[in-house]
Amino acid sequence: MKTHETVPYSLETLPDHESVARAQSLRDRLKQRRTCRYFSDAPVPPEVIEAAIEAAGTAPNGANHQPWHFAVVQSPEKKRAIREAAEAEERRFYGEDGGDPKASEEWLGALRDLGTDADKPFLETAPYLIVVFAQRKGGIDEDGKTQNYYVNESVGIACGMLIATLHEAGLATLTHTPSPMGFLREACGRPKWEKPLMIVVVGRPSEDATVPAHALKKKPLSQISSWL
Repeated sequence: MKTHETVPYSLETLPDHESVARAQSLRDRLKQRRTCRYFSDAPVPPEVIEAAIEAAGTAPNGANHQPWHFAVVQSPEKKRAIREAAEAEERRFYGEDGGDPKASEEWLGALRDLGTDADKPFLETAPYLIVVFAQRKGGIDEDGKTQNYYVNESVGIACGMLIATLHEAGLATLTHTPSPMGFLREACGRPKWEKPLMIVVVGRPSEDATVPAHALKKKPLSQISSWL
């Protein structure tokens, strides 16, 4: 017997053919999404970013604690500081600081077809950086004391919904994960119980933007699913 307050479940009922059509239409739009490393500095309405974050905030999550925070960085000074700190970590990762690379040779080999290196100009060029934090503590009241649950899973789903909404709005995105990322907590003025998870770079692609051909290679349905 239910002892908690409830409200009716509300979802539009669609005929099968429309369900299939909608799923395939969204699939086709999302298949056009590509990680972008060449951004324009053209302005983007903040309302788009707000709507995307609100969409992300509806993601399923442990105990409805909603263990996430999205810090939107638009200040040129803040973006420059984040770029400088991130590139310092990236130079250590790639061994471009004069020392041995933090990454293994196998890892570096896997990245060669994508053409990545320690230079991250998009962190300054793009109009917005959304720094995503996972709240290990806090609960729905964000008191910093209440335990949160399934934090990484919850925030990961929210990030997927964020990126999908931004793509639907015609914006390019890139997920950047410098390691370690502790500097982002200080840069964004976030509390110690929050863990920086990623930077989502958001904006419009530059006119000459390209993507590595390797990025077009996607596993087929038969390889990523099984029907039991």
